Amino acid sequence: MHRTRTAAATTLAVALAVVPLAGAAGPPRTAPAPGPGGARTGPATAALSPVPRSVHDRSDHLTITPTVALVARPGADAPTLALVTKSLRAAGAQHVLRVGRAAPKGGRLTVYVDGPDAARALRELGASGTAGLPAEGYALAAGSGRIALAGKDAAGTYHAAQTLSQLLPHRDRPGAQIRGTAVRDWPATPLRGVVEGFYGTPWSHAARLDQLDFAARHKMNLYVYTPKDDAYLREKWRDPYPAQQLDQIKELVDRARARHVEFTYALSPGLSVCYSSDADVKALTAKFGTLWDIGVRTFAVPLDDISYTTWNCAADKEKFGTGGGAAGTAQAQLLNRVNQEFIARHPGARPLQMVPTEYHDLKATPYKAALAAKLDRNVVVEWTGVAVLAPAITAAQAKQARQVFGHPILIWDNYPVNDYVTKRLMLGPFNQRGPGLPAQLAGITANPMIQPAASKLALATFADYAWNDGAYRARASWNTALAELAGGDARTARALRAFADVNYTSAINPQQAPELAAALDRFWKDGGARRLDAVLRALGDAPGVLRARLADRGFVRDSAPWLDATRAWAVAARDALRLVRATRAGDAATARQLRARIPGLVQKATSYVYVDMKGKRIPVVVGDGVLDSFVARALAERHAR
Repeated sequence: MHRTRTAAATTLAVALAVVPLAGAAGPPRTAPAPGPGGARTGPATAALSPVPRSVHDRSDHLTITPTVALVARPGADAPTLALVTKSLRAAGAQHVLRVGRAAPKGGRLTVYVDGPDAARALRELGASGTAGLPAEGYALAAGSGRIALAGKDAAGTYHAAQTLSQLLPHRDRPGAQIRGTAVRDWPATPLRGVVEGFYGTPWSHAARLDQLDFAARHKMNLYVYTPKDDAYLREKWRDPYPAQQLDQIKELVDRARARHVEFTYALSPGLSVCYSSDADVKALTAKFGTLWDIGVRTFAVPLDDISYTTWNCAADKEKFGTGGGAAGTAQAQLLNRVNQEFIARHPGARPLQMVPTEYHDLKATPYKAALAAKLDRNVVVEWTGVAVLAPAITAAQAKQARQVFGHPILIWDNYPVNDYVTKRLMLGPFNQRGPGLPAQLAGITANPMIQPAASKLALATFADYAWNDGAYRARASWNTALAELAGGDARTARALRAFADVNYTSAINPQQAPELAAALDRFWKDGGARRLDAVLRALGDAPGVLRARLADRGFVRDSAPWLDATRAWAVAARDALRLVRATRAGDAATARQLRARIPGLVQKATSYVYVDMKGKRIPVVVGDGVLDSFVARALAERHAR
């Protein structure tokens, strides 16, 4: 879903200003402008992502003391306490002591996490509590020697801890002074996350674990496991998992739970299921049972990318007839039995999810009508928008989808997935999803690229949108994601930006290399060759900078052939620029030499390949329509002078 193989933040200035101390070390912070949904009254040196609903400065400060007292009620969420402790130590605290309800000692920073003590500290700091917040909402306040975090539920408190981790500085010693602040925040839609649902090389186990950590940092709460090339999800859906593979899934489930991310197991029986078969219903629920036993509590049955005009057994044709309405009826019967015989009988199970065979558009059809009329009302329907790769999705379209399908809608967004165009990386931001859309949904998930680490740029912006669409600005969120992935290092961020710019285009970001294209346009208008040469030199240097300095080595591995191609295209483009200058200056000898050399440089730039899981060698593209067009125009310059 991307399913069809043939388918051709804003950042918000926060209110914790770190007062630099002599000798204090830490990564630099960006200083964004304030955005919608919050306010500040003083200078800021940090950015929160996703953007909170409300951020307000206080007039006071607090200090990171050598010892910090951590007050939490009995039974407080262990992952939250661990994250708070880690963040305090990263801010310079040498000791974080868990204490009871004892009054804080003078001069020692005290952090309150949930319970009556946190509620009282919030009141004393003049901050609103969690009353009236939806699920996963939270309140946080800091000032006058105290920090208080409280959530509407355990997930909300964990999100508050993630916000605190962004607010606190990175220091190697105590003493940093922090401006007081108050944050009140909640998500725009209940479910927000990643659906590993592409064709091609499945992610490694290590990459999945890393993605769960990444999701938690960005307040995503859903991970849907449904890689198309896991045979035990599709071709072998009836068969039990080998013990080692089941152990790995259990590790994913455990990691997800520790990060307040819901792990969804999505089984796709449509290639061979007999809808009228009791044996197949039992096989499906038995498979779910093995996953329940290792901790899975959310299940889905995708029925996409199959034929519903050809039955897998004669009994289905005899029972249901033919046509789309028959297929919808058959699928509804199967899903209702799973819903009633498995989900309803397992207390704690989340609502069943399904992917219809007609998973996009808004056309009224017999198939959709059958699902709307016959599928149990509490089953969640996944939908990709008005197309498989929807250029835009609006709140009005989502509302209409609810009416057409007659069920809650969970969007399966096919961005930044690249299984249908494996020659590309999709490094632009989440875009063209309208304000108010998340409020119409049960949730929204993003289908990522085959390359897990390289997907993080787009997924970070997606998380910003899904949490707070009203404050979302695609390019601002993209800037924040670049800075985060670069680890706060300005040189790395510049290199990453140049590389991402030439890998920008997609169905939702139709312009390729917008920043480089603008620089080339300026050159053709004003002839500023020196300025353009600096841009191209930086582009050519970017791959080396990323290979040397980027902490996320997975991104470098994922992007290797595209990094090589970027450097080669930059070399060709710089020679093309020299050719234009030589031609215009009447330097025929230099121009002749360059014309002879450039075709070989272009051949090298187009020689780099991505090797897929079947060994197919696919030439990669970068800056296509921009870099190649510039070189071609430069070679044609002789005809213009």
